[in-house]
Amino acid sequence: MKSINSVTKSLCLTLLAALLVVGSFFVSVAPAAAETYTVKMGADNGLLVFQPANLTVKPGDTVKWVINKVPPHNIIFDDKAIPGNDKALAKSLSHPQLEMTPGQGYELTIPKDLPAGDYSYFCAPHRGAGMVGKLTVQG
Repeated sequence: MKSINSVTKSLCLTLLAALLVVGSFFVSVAPAAAETYTVKMGADNGLLVFQPANLTVKPGDTVKWVINKVPPHNIIFDDKAIPGNDKALAKSLSHPQLEMTPGQGYELTIPKDLPAGDYSYFCAPHRGAGMVGKLTVQG
């Protein structure tokens, strides 16, 4: 009887230790790290475009728009082409200042509370030439 109790106790302790080890894997899994993306303002070949023109991001990610070719450039979010058609939100995301020097630009960290959806933006001086882009924010 004594040996059955001893074996049962050892088996329970081994099972408990295994459960603790397996459970610790679930507790210690780190959340996905935020990403940083670069969007060129002006293509390498001199075309008036954003490269890439379409980008999918998550809240917490950072987008860096960098002057590449044919400045000046800026980033204006179109209040008629963002979730809720929110003028104040579009203005807060935009960078209306014209950047002139290659390598300069604008950096935006996607707010944690930004509604999911498509956010269209453009370069004010070159909108007519088709310099438009889109951020898709995932929920």
